[in-house]
Amino acid sequence: MQQLSARSLAVLAAVGTLLLTGCGTESFDPGGTAASAAEGRTVRAQKVMRLTRPHAGTGMTLLEGPTFDGNGDLLVVDVTAPAGEPKVMRVDVGRKTFRSFHTDDRGAYTSAQFSPYDGRLYLSDFAHGEIVSLAPGGGDRRTFFSGEVEGARMSPDDIAFDPEGNLYVSDSRGLSENEAHGRVVRIDRTGRNATVLAGDLAAPNGISFDAEYRGLWFSELTEDRISYLRLDQEGKVTSRHTAIRVDGGIAQTDSIAVDADGNLYQGLHGRAAMAVYDRYGKRLATVELPLGTKGLESATNVAITPGGTRAYLTVSGPDGGFLYAFDALAEGTRQSNGG
Repeated sequence: MQQLSARSLAVLAAVGTLLLTGCGTESFDPGGTAASAAEGRTVRAQKVMRLTRPHAGTGMTLLEGPTFDGNGDLLVVDVTAPAGEPKVMRVDVGRKTFRSFHTDDRGAYTSAQFSPYDGRLYLSDFAHGEIVSLAPGGGDRRTFFSGEVEGARMSPDDIAFDPEGNLYVSDSRGLSENEAHGRVVRIDRTGRNATVLAGDLAAPNGISFDAEYRGLWFSELTEDRISYLRLDQEGKVTSRHTAIRVDGGIAQTDSIAVDADGNLYQGLHGRAAMAVYDRYGKRLATVELPLGTKGLESATNVAITPGGTRAYLTVSGPDGGFLYAFDALAEGTRQSNGG
């Protein structure tokens, strides 16, 4: 058995909480039941490639945060990758090849997105409560934000940028205690000023702006609901309400993406599928894997090709971490490219 340092054990404990709370314990067979009328039409995703197998050091793999770079390559994070193995991968989806983009001996990265302000890749480190950034080529790791926000350290899960480069974070604080201490946090683009926009949330996970940047959608993993946070031009909250209740069964709400028409793509943790809603909460479709697929438990996130409709879904389970592709309902934008 591989010997792990105290730091590695701490990281594994944090990630283990994330996985065990968010994932079902059994694989879902998408071929077992037909989609109901309430789930809209079924969209079948097709396998592109396998990216990872369960790691010897952690016994698991979990892909997240797909985001396209300026060259059209897809970057994907592996939350559970141990030191020395790729924690961020660069994928050529056309050639079906990939290589390591970044690794270190510290981070447990749960999301990735490029900043519109400085063009760097930003990553949320769930285990250490930090936001870090990398140069577009993968080096020059910097800590963008670390420390407490209004008296409490974050457990940052997903991220979203406004057009000016200010960062919005789903803070899953309270997840391990199963208590509603989660928050939505805004960090200005300098990384110096952080404020809480919403609190007392049940493990917030997905977060994304709407198509017009008038407000934020965010999901709460342990309540299976999506809320809407309307913002003014200064990024201050003007209203908040529960927008969609997701009928997930044993599955829970994970990351969120939004296409050019304002449709929401809600990842499911514990079921290898994705629910698609319009901005008014109508279930338009359910993205499913091919009939009979086994060994995959979660479809965490999606990146829709900017200016196109080809979508790439990160799917993981005991059989490894995979990319699946499908045709989205509308074109991709910044809100459907990472986070």
